[in-house]
Amino acid sequence: MDNEKKIEVFNSLIIINNDRIEGYKTAEAEAKETDLKMLFSDLMETSVQNRKELVEEVKKLGGTPDEGTRATDKFFRVWMDVKAAFTNNDRETILDSCEYGEDVILETYKKKLIQEHQDTNTIDQDMLNKHYALLKVDHDKVKNLRDAIANEKKLTE
Repeated sequence: MDNEKKIEVFNSLIIINNDRIEGYKTAEAEAKETDLKMLFSDLMETSVQNRKELVEEVKKLGGTPDEGTRATDKFFRVWMDVKAAFTNNDRETILDSCEYGEDVILETYKKKLIQEHQDTNTIDQDMLNKHYALLKVDHDKVKNLRDAIANEKKLTE
């Protein structure tokens, strides 16, 4: 893969990590419970680290790292759903929306890993696989907490 294509791929991942960071910043600010604030902060930190590595790679390749967010598409809907869920203080709905956002970022990474697999070197593949694994752990944290809340609700009904 030529440098321009790599820069394009890395910048697309920078943007989705930026979207995730901004979304969890909003969620953390809206959250009332300490456990959710801590969770959102941890989730945000994963993307901060991913973004840092991607920015370094783009710079090494002579490119300019993207700094913006998409603020459209599926991710925008996720964060609006999260914000609305905070209005009702419904933890299950909040986490359900967050899980959807986690699904979106995992799918984006998976597509990039599959589409660019033949053209990226081992070092790039290792970095992207590491990001994917970290994001998958985050996804599972959100899903497990959401499922625990749903099960608890069922028991009290």
